Amino acid sequence: MAEEVPTTPPPAPLYVDGCPGCAMDRKKAANKGIPYKEFFFVAVTTIASALPISSLFPFLYFMIEDLHVAKKEQDIGLYAGFLGASYFVGRFLVSFFWGVVADRVGRKPIIIFSVASVVVFNTLFGLSVQYWMAITTRLLLGALNGMLAPIKAYSIEICRPEHHALGLSVVSTAWGLGLIVGPSIGGYLAQPARQYPNVFSEESIFGRFPYLLPCLSISIFSAVVLVSCIWLPETLHKHKNIDNEVEMSGHSRTPQTEDVDAGKSLYKNWPLMSSIIAYCVFTLHDTAYTEILSLWTVSDKKYGGLGFSSKGVGQLLAIAGLGLIVYQMFIYRPVHRYLGSVNSCRAASALSIPLIAAFPFMTHLSGSKLGLALYFATILKAALGITILTGTSLLQNYAVPQHQRGAANGVAATAMSFFKAIGPAGAGALFSWTQKRQDAAFFPVPKHYK
Repeated sequence: MAEEVPTTPPPAPLYVDGCPGCAMDRKKAANKGIPYKEFFFVAVTTIASALPISSLFPFLYFMIEDLHVAKKEQDIGLYAGFLGASYFVGRFLVSFFWGVVADRVGRKPIIIFSVASVVVFNTLFGLSVQYWMAITTRLLLGALNGMLAPIKAYSIEICRPEHHALGLSVVSTAWGLGLIVGPSIGGYLAQPARQYPNVFSEESIFGRFPYLLPCLSISIFSAVVLVSCIWLPETLHKHKNIDNEVEMSGHSRTPQTEDVDAGKSLYKNWPLMSSIIAYCVFTLHDTAYTEILSLWTVSDKKYGGLGFSSKGVGQLLAIAGLGLIVYQMFIYRPVHRYLGSVNSCRAASALSIPLIAAFPFMTHLSGSKLGLALYFATILKAALGITILTGTSLLQNYAVPQHQRGAANGVAATAMSFFKAIGPAGAGALFSWTQKRQDAAFFPVPKHYK
């Protein structure tokens, strides 16, 4: 009989004392379950960062009116678009910088700094009494809020490979929830002296600054989250020979990243670049949708709108947020498990096209029929959006090794912010242009609008 060749045991994990990344790898090796506590911190910090991004949309139309910058009512959409875009212009300028810094000093410091910037500059935005002040504070808020790049890398570094989809879906859902709950807060709390005259007087601080209350509420929540960041664990490896040692541990690398060339330029990494392109195209579409939805719902019916109040828009987006939570808890994971990242993105993108095209026809409805159609479409659009965001984020993070994830997400955030800056400005200008051409031969208004 042939002598049996003894099998070589797998190399033992090599951890470096004092390295936070190794400490996290050791923790993941010992605990194979879902890290609920870490996911909770990821969710609340992401929500705090996302809340102010779109919280202004329900009252943006009225804010431009109060700032007296638009000479005609039809010009409000144009100025609203520039104000909505200023946040994304700021983020476009420095997102790559924050990603690189996160790869150098760690994820935790950038997360803490980003939440702190929300507390300061979102409050200042609520105190704006001039158009230039509103533009400036939103621009600085976008530039100093560098959360998006490191939080995605962080969400998959705190869990085992089998939970990566869940980790990134926590980020996408929390981000989407912030983008929906933020407008709800803005809609319900803006102009409190007008909406709740029995509680707030015109002479109070919230009467003199009608948009301070929603901004201050978000800032207070962010301040509480800022304190909770003390308990955030760091995940970045801070020692030499990271790739070799992490590969031996077998926990920070995934099957998708095992064959990635660690020295390869990000811009020559086609799997990364292709996922970023898809990500950018969708964010342009999604931001334009959010801007126009808010402007369209509050516009007067004579201009083809629905004539909603800011509170009505807030209620619509709050219902969409609840639907998004249900989708994330019970539907998304089976969908992703069955279709995978690529096919789920394709299906969601295809379904978004007829859904968006159906919104203008809702002006033919009224009463409960309008409510049911609008709520259903808004909930479905939010669910499809989260599916695409999570799928493309997974593809981006699987395309690079750990020491490039911050920079890779920084590239994605920079490119995405450029398209998001175009979205509100272009959508606002297009919306204003169509309102001025109600009786033109090109894009004529239906008779029931006149």
